Amino acid sequence: MNQVSQVSEEQILKALSAVMDGGEDIVSKGMVQGLQIQDGHVVMAVVVPPQVGADAEPIRKEAEKVVHGLDGVLSATVVLTAETEANQTPAPEQGNGAHDHDHAHNHGAPAKDASMLPEVKAIIAVASGKGGVGKSTSAVNIALALKAQGLSVGLLDADIYGPSQPRMLGISGEPQSTDGTTLDPMEGHGIKCMSMGFLVDEETPVIWRGPMVQTALQQMMRDINWGPLDVVIVDMPPGTGDAQLTMAQQVPLTGAVIISTPQDIALLDARKGLNMFRQVDVPVLGIVENMSYFECPKCGEHTHIFSHGGAKKEAETVGMEFLGEIPLDIQIRETSDSGNPIVVSDPDSPHAKAFMAIAARVWEKATQHLEAQAATAPRILQ
Repeated sequence: MNQVSQVSEEQILKALSAVMDGGEDIVSKGMVQGLQIQDGHVVMAVVVPPQVGADAEPIRKEAEKVVHGLDGVLSATVVLTAETEANQTPAPEQGNGAHDHDHAHNHGAPAKDASMLPEVKAIIAVASGKGGVGKSTSAVNIALALKAQGLSVGLLDADIYGPSQPRMLGISGEPQSTDGTTLDPMEGHGIKCMSMGFLVDEETPVIWRGPMVQTALQQMMRDINWGPLDVVIVDMPPGTGDAQLTMAQQVPLTGAVIISTPQDIALLDARKGLNMFRQVDVPVLGIVENMSYFECPKCGEHTHIFSHGGAKKEAETVGMEFLGEIPLDIQIRETSDSGNPIVVSDPDSPHAKAFMAIAARVWEKATQHLEAQAATAPRILQ
């Protein structure tokens, strides 16, 4: 790693005081927020009034250029965000069944942004209605299973507040820039990865408001040199709040996979996640039941610690495909925590084969959706 002098917050703010908005600099106006510095990588947000919005893009670019020009700065990521006094993104419907799809067109979802991951054939979100259900572990194993099946794969760690994919893929260090403009994603086990965990220290909390998170996610898709890929798996933030809904609205998702555990409360949250994607017309490819059962390593007996089969029943209730079940097994957790997920560390194990089967079906359904979209796209006449 190249030795660079450490840039300070004071130096950055002093440099940014030369960036003007109207007759006043952006530092004095309190527009600079969420400043984070790690090993020469700087991340921050410029807050503008909602009525200004994207018109302030020149200010964002100038701020990024100014910071990037400082000694000791390897990369500068400046996100533009507009704060509102009240949430302007509609909350997901709290409905309880397949008929919630009928409400999808009642909300004016913005057009998908084609500048995000432009060379990627399919973007698949792995989501959960709540935390603690093994979403990130499932996401990395599904991504690696797709890679094992011959696809070129990327993994976007969209969990800004709790990024875990650098650890799960065994990746350390910081992303570099070969063109001086965009960052190159890191690589682990043959797949490309980008995560806020590469830019902010693992033990440093990211204290950002929802709009800042949304804009940071957009830039991690637009300003990263992902290149041509068959598929990018997006490890979504847990829950169904504004950040998740806005991302589902604006990112051109091919489909989504819902991760749940078998018990009732987790399934209730999974249903909220399903309704969120249906509300913005993102196809839900299916549901996975994680921590489905515990298999005794000595006798082979299955114990249903968190009940069993609930996700399969839920899938039938709401008209969604049940993609498979993954057991509660310490090997799955330990291999992920050590940076060698079970799909690559023990590919012949029953658990790895379960992920392989789920990934194969996910890709099959995603391909079907892509073909259907291509068939219904308008033809351009010369």
